[in-house]
Amino acid sequence: MIKRAKGRVSAPSSRADVGSNSRVAAFEEERAFAFLEINQRQEKPRTAGLTEIRGPYYTPMGQRYLHDVLETMGRYVNSLKFAGGSFVLMPRKQLQALIETAHRFTVLVSTGGFIERVLARGAKQVERYVAKCAELGFDIVEISSGFITIPTQDWIRLIKKVQRAGLKAKPEVGIQFGAGGASQSSVLEQQGVSSAQLAIERAKQFLDAGASLIMVESEGITESVATWRVDVPEQFASALGLERVMFEAAEPPVFGWYIKQFGPEVNLFVDHSQIVQLEALRRGLWGTADLWAKVVTFKENSK
Repeated sequence: MIKRAKGRVSAPSSRADVGSNSRVAAFEEERAFAFLEINQRQEKPRTAGLTEIRGPYYTPMGQRYLHDVLETMGRYVNSLKFAGGSFVLMPRKQLQALIETAHRFTVLVSTGGFIERVLARGAKQVERYVAKCAELGFDIVEISSGFITIPTQDWIRLIKKVQRAGLKAKPEVGIQFGAGGASQSSVLEQQGVSSAQLAIERAKQFLDAGASLIMVESEGITESVATWRVDVPEQFASALGLERVMFEAAEPPVFGWYIKQFGPEVNLFVDHSQIVQLEALRRGLWGTADLWAKVVTFKENSK
């Protein structure tokens, strides 16, 4: 059974619910074809159904490109994640322009898991890296260990260091050794996997240390495997609570499976090219044969 937040649901008369309802109403007024009903779900700032999109890595991304993406789809995007340390290659001015563009559309900006590359260069470089992330305007520092082994208590120290810098720490956990670099599945098979329970126990400690959300790496679960480990996401959701985890969904069949399994308000990380397809599925607007017209929500303020 998946853990849900305990406590009585507040009546719509509360200040928070009134604000949420007004945002939904404003969205409906602005939406083209508003007479065609779609699934209602939280508008930003949302606490469920978060969508993080990948920024520059597989394709370059400049300010104008990002602006076009967010001008049309920004209300569905909660955060933008840099991948593979791509920001290291960019001129400072253009990097800051990307971050500022995201912020104009109330989109948080994440470093991605590049800190494990910095960790290999020593503690002083980590200090400088975290400080520079704060200086440039990043909001989230992802802390991963796909290619390295690090003691859990050291991981927790990193979480607290990031938080002291005024940034959100987002640990990434998984079961695949060598994950995060799009390695061939044959190579990853040789690296081996760890137990889901070990990753979950670590994640619990990270949440206790103040992390608000755990990223779950897809490699070893739904990516670079012969058979999907569908048991692993269920274990994470059951042990931590669905609202405390975000699943990497590298391909449309993967995020389709997550929505089929957990509903349209599961937290997902996808490529920026997939944001329209994902939101159409969340809203019950379109989908593959197994999900077409089958994804629904029920809200008290529904028409």
